[in-house]
Amino acid sequence: MKKLIILLLPIFFVGVTHAQEVKYNKLLKGKWLSEDGDAIINIFEEHGKIFGRIIWLKEPNNKKGHPKVDDKNPKPSLRRRKILGLVIMKDFVYKKGLFWSDGTIYDPKSGKTYDANIELKGKDVLSLRGYIGISLIGRTSVWHRVKN
Repeated sequence: MKKLIILLLPIFFVGVTHAQEVKYNKLLKGKWLSEDGDAIINIFEEHGKIFGRIIWLKEPNNKKGHPKVDDKNPKPSLRRRKILGLVIMKDFVYKKGLFWSDGTIYDPKSGKTYDANIELKGKDVLSLRGYIGISLIGRTSVWHRVKN
């Protein structure tokens, strides 16, 4: 009996951890207004990880009236993709409490991708810290949940 319990214990803990991940990921999902108020990002879950897609832009078109494209992207093959609909947050993993890490955030204004962490500061306030190398050297952006 002891051997059976010892064998089943890891399965139990994996199940509990997954249940927590699902529970907390639900808190993060939804529509969020960027700090500058120029974009709304829809945060969603896919395969247990958190992603974010631009679903609204204050100014979706360039000066010529054409949809804005990812023209600052370092990869020439990606410079024609539209900003609207772009997935800019990728691969965030729930850690503990109200904290996610191991993800990246792409800034279409500069064409740069940063490592990033997310922390919920309340039901409707999200703190996103983008950085290079270590999180001490970076920038924090505060987003607010969009109420439907």
